[in-house]
Amino acid sequence: MWVRKSAPGAGLRLGVVASKRTFRRAVDRNRAKRLLREAFRLNRGRISADADLVIIARRQILKAKCADAEREFMWLIKKAGFALSVPSEPETDGSDRRE
Repeated sequence: MWVRKSAPGAGLRLGVVASKRTFRRAVDRNRAKRLLREAFRLNRGRISADADLVIIARRQILKAKCADAEREFMWLIKKAGFALSVPSEPETDGSDRRE
């Protein structure tokens, strides 16, 4: 993973790279990118930083499930030194209860 500090207020952005040399089939490249983007989407609110992230997909991701990709993504984020916040529970007012 490559990290670059972005301008204040620019927010957190992600780029995913999956090369043809590593993933010969387009199906495999797309699956790798989808898994990494989904891991980012699920945890974006927990990462408090204004930065540009570039993640380079490796072949082992083809064997991973979504939860595995998310766990590895969060490990990379912690290793990069980003502050993480605790995910907040969605607020409910009880109006969506079924009786």
